Amino acid sequence: QVQLVESGGGSVQAGGSLRLSCEASGFTVRSYCMGWFRQASGEAREGVASITSDGTTSYADSVKGRFTISQDDAKNTLILQMNSLEPEDTAMYYCAAGLCDDAGVWSVVKYWGQGAQVTVSP
Repeated sequence: QVQLVESGGGSVQAGGSLRLSCEASGFTVRSYCMGWFRQASGEAREGVASITSDGTTSYADSVKGRFTISQDDAKNTLILQMNSLEPEDTAMYYCAAGLCDDAGVWSVVKYWGQGAQVTVSP
């Protein structure tokens, strides 16, 4: 059974840090492009960061230099380290697996996680 389970969301003040994890089951994280999307209230879902099966990473301009995407192969887990958080980062964050290119453009999202809420206060 394929499943993506996020953890690590929460509330933090501006300037703080959070670490999101996404544990995959039913497939290995290296077999797909993996990534994080977010959706703020009333807004469209947007890509935040991605990592291809060969380890190439890509980031949205709004998070470059603050967020880092990585994989823990031993735990079959995708990680998003978020530093210097801003109120504009407040959103539901979703883990995804599918097909994307080195620039982080997705052609197919096959699996979604259930989401993890991140709230950043001023």
